[in-house]
Amino acid sequence: MEGSRTEQAIRRIEAALNRIEAASDKLAPASGIDSELAARHEALRGEVAATLRDLDRLIEGLEQ
Repeated sequence: MEGSRTEQAIRRIEAALNRIEAASDKLAPASGIDSELAARHEALRGEVAATLRDLDRLIEGLEQ
């Protein structure tokens, strides 16, 4: 059951990230995107991905 809760949490996080990305795509103009802003965005995405991997490892550790 614990694995199921973990999987559900991960699915909810991934769905939220997808909604955030979709919303940001709608807000960002198709052309003329500030390259500095785009670089900061990519850096933040990398940090979020690393944090999610860390959380996943922590959750796995709790399940053991």
